[in-house]
Amino acid sequence: MPSVVEYKGLKAGYHCGYCDSKEGKASCGMWAHSLTVQDYQELIDRGWRRSGKYVYKPVMNQTCCPQYTIRCRPLQFQPSKSHKKVLKKMLKFLAKGEISKGNCEDEPMDSTMEDAVAGDFALINKLDIHCDLKMLSDDLQRSLESEEKIEKNSKKEDSNEFIQPQAIEEKLGSGEPSHSVKTHTVPKPGKGADLSKPPCRKAKEIRKERKRLKLMQQNPAGELEGFQAQGELPSLLPPKAKSNQPKSLEDLIFESLPEDASHKLEVRVVRSSPPSSQFKATFQESYQIYKRYQMVIHKDPPDKPTVSQVRLVPVSFEDPEFKSSFSQSFSLYVKYQMAIHQDPPDECGKTEFTRFLCSSPLEAENPPNGPDCGYGSFHQQYWLDGRIIAVGVIDILPYCVSSVYLYYDPDYSYLSLGVYSALREIAFTRQLHEKTSQLSYYYMGFYIHSCPKMKYKGQYRPSDLLCPETYVWVPIEQCLPSLENFKYCRFNQDPEAVDEGRSKEPDRLQVFYKKAILPYGVYKRQLKDPREEAAVLQYASLVGQMCSERMLLFRS
Repeated sequence: MPSVVEYKGLKAGYHCGYCDSKEGKASCGMWAHSLTVQDYQELIDRGWRRSGKYVYKPVMNQTCCPQYTIRCRPLQFQPSKSHKKVLKKMLKFLAKGEISKGNCEDEPMDSTMEDAVAGDFALINKLDIHCDLKMLSDDLQRSLESEEKIEKNSKKEDSNEFIQPQAIEEKLGSGEPSHSVKTHTVPKPGKGADLSKPPCRKAKEIRKERKRLKLMQQNPAGELEGFQAQGELPSLLPPKAKSNQPKSLEDLIFESLPEDASHKLEVRVVRSSPPSSQFKATFQESYQIYKRYQMVIHKDPPDKPTVSQVRLVPVSFEDPEFKSSFSQSFSLYVKYQMAIHQDPPDECGKTEFTRFLCSSPLEAENPPNGPDCGYGSFHQQYWLDGRIIAVGVIDILPYCVSSVYLYYDPDYSYLSLGVYSALREIAFTRQLHEKTSQLSYYYMGFYIHSCPKMKYKGQYRPSDLLCPETYVWVPIEQCLPSLENFKYCRFNQDPEAVDEGRSKEPDRLQVFYKKAILPYGVYKRQLKDPREEAAVLQYASLVGQMCSERMLLFRS
């Protein structure tokens, strides 16, 4: 089925929830009766975004708070320290069930391996190594004494080192590398490395060796228990160099848990439109989580609205005012439905929940070369010990996973589920890429630099922002200096560059009129109102040539 859209035009001069401007917001919107995933991919690559079946595009050079489409590049993504902290917190919760609920985002990082040296070794399995403990202890003692002598001698020699200021100045003035400015005295005959002695080691390694020896002497029966806590063998040879390769995102997420783990977390992806059998079976439970989330997280004071408080807000969960006032507006809607239409209260809530977070204009597609789950709209459900605690609403498109919304059980807010779900969605994108190579981006909605609460999306690096004039992607690092000075920016630095996908032949635009599909060149002959032509041409300029030819513009 082709895409069918109904263009609603420009809405300007309404309240902005980001900066609290009374009349600063401006956007264009259309109602999507149906959308192919390819058409929606083209639209979001031109700055459009959906909320339910309503698709909108901010007018970037007019709106008070420009909203730039942002995408992350998951294939190059490396989690930051704060991301790792959230993932470690979840692993700790799953393994031991120990989380300080009053200290969510600001709790310190886990202790390092060195801090765990003096831990409880009684829980560690014994190493199956057969050797003479006394012989090993004697060898260790001789090794340590020998290294102490070497360390003392080296300190004496270090004291003879000096820096020649004149030599430094000559190096700096000559343009030669100045890293070899420290001058050593000529070593005395016979001095140097003695290959018959153990190689030199750092003082910290020597201290750790002493710790091993002390543990072995104190605990002869389980003499080697302590070594496994360090992941090391009791060897007189220097320890092998540790790998500097950082853990991947998957290593951090899917780290193995003990058999007696306190909790079990499972993530399921279910198709929401059209609703799959799994989605239908879990609808009620998912809806109850959403209802609690809206009441607890986005609660609004029950002030009675007056005529002067009437505001026009966009129907989008990206808009903070719509999000914050949703509960109050929704309560009024429920009262209306119950009083006027005698609807049961819970049915009213389900209707709104379905309209915004379950209904989607995207047509489900399952091509053989696509991901196993297919393309379209899905709910990514987070199951903890057999019950749903969070749901991520996502769209899977030909080139990306697009995040729509997240709601979760407020009782588990201490797990930083917003950050955790974003990291899981990035990992999910990487997983889909293995089967479908062109699917390699993670879209996070809009980045609003002028709103501090919306700048967090820039922390998922590497990421790109969409140029609002030429619709090319520019690394966010190149965009930030301009955004510090101006709210609206053209990111493409080529002054000659233009929108390559712009509408060049509007007469080829497809119009769905009186149950017939007509090229715009034919349809415009029937027009009597010049405003209709202006609206159609505005639509064509916003969706671009390709979408205007493929999508059907419904006109009544």
